[in-house]
Amino acid sequence: MYILMLTYTAPLNAVDALLDSHKAWLAEHIASGVFVLAGRRVPRSGGFILAVGIDRARLDAIIAADSFVTGGVALYDVYEVTPTVASEALTSLLPTA
Repeated sequence: MYILMLTYTAPLNAVDALLDSHKAWLAEHIASGVFVLAGRRVPRSGGFILAVGIDRARLDAIIAADSFVTGGVALYDVYEVTPTVASEALTSLLPTA
């Protein structure tokens, strides 16, 4: 499992110009099951994504295709995590092994 933290590197008007294509990219990967949660940071300085069931090389390729990356308005920090406890609503995210 990975936590992706986006940090905007351009003014919000430049981010907003790419927002529709970024949202379409998010929707594609939500639909595939790779992304399970995404949203904005508060204050609005970037965003976050929770990715599951994917190897790092494939994840890096997906990130590289984000319009925020290709448009040069955001950088990603990627953290691999292994959850060990979860609320009942999120137990499906715990590793099975």
